[in-house]
Amino acid sequence: MKILILGGTSESRNLAAAVNEEPGIEAVTSLAGRLADPVLPVGQTRIGGFGGPSALAQWLLQNSIDVVVDATHPFAATIGTHAELATRLTGTALLVLTRPPWKAGEGDRWTSVASMPEAAASVTPGSRVFLTIGRQGVHHFAHVEHSWFLVRAIDRPDGPVPPHMTLVLDRGPFDERHEATLLAEHRIDLVITKNSGGDMTRAKLDAARATSVPVLMVDRPARPTAASTVDTVDAAVDWLRNRLLAAI
Repeated sequence: MKILILGGTSESRNLAAAVNEEPGIEAVTSLAGRLADPVLPVGQTRIGGFGGPSALAQWLLQNSIDVVVDATHPFAATIGTHAELATRLTGTALLVLTRPPWKAGEGDRWTSVASMPEAAASVTPGSRVFLTIGRQGVHHFAHVEHSWFLVRAIDRPDGPVPPHMTLVLDRGPFDERHEATLLAEHRIDLVITKNSGGDMTRAKLDAARATSVPVLMVDRPARPTAASTVDTVDAAVDWLRNRLLAAI
């Protein structure tokens, strides 16, 4: 069984490593190519976009793909839609692997917003903001002249950036002590992040709770799908095994 993993997440890398040990499953992981130095998964890899759902459908047919696993970031709505359309066009099975969203607990001071523009509009003048949304989306805050931003990303943001900004280029995972020190050193009084879920960057939320720093949490975009959906790598491997056995 040949599978295409739409990747770029820790879950996609863990899945690639897991299926590499599975007899009868051959996997290739596709990365969008947006990072200058991506963490490559085990096994075959292709880098770069497909050029839309029709081109993806053609690639699936040309490469005799049996299953597509959409293990992209929860905010990568475009490729998810393209995968849905392409697999429907070709009759290819689709499995969606998406990590559960974070949920506020006791002591958290979260405010949910629906979009980056809404988050930018919610910044109180004079704030010192830890903007930890990756490099894409920073341009939404370029017009916010009344506050200072600590922007953390793996690569430099594209497009305009806030006029009062310090850029930190770093890659997780981070621990709570590291994040608490960062908040204190920069006198952060607001954290803005996306509800990505997972453990890689969870520590910033734990640090914010411990120091009573409020969080603006940008909700995930809606991604309705008719495909089978799982939220762990183990569940994805079980699903693939069962499909392989059913085909034998």
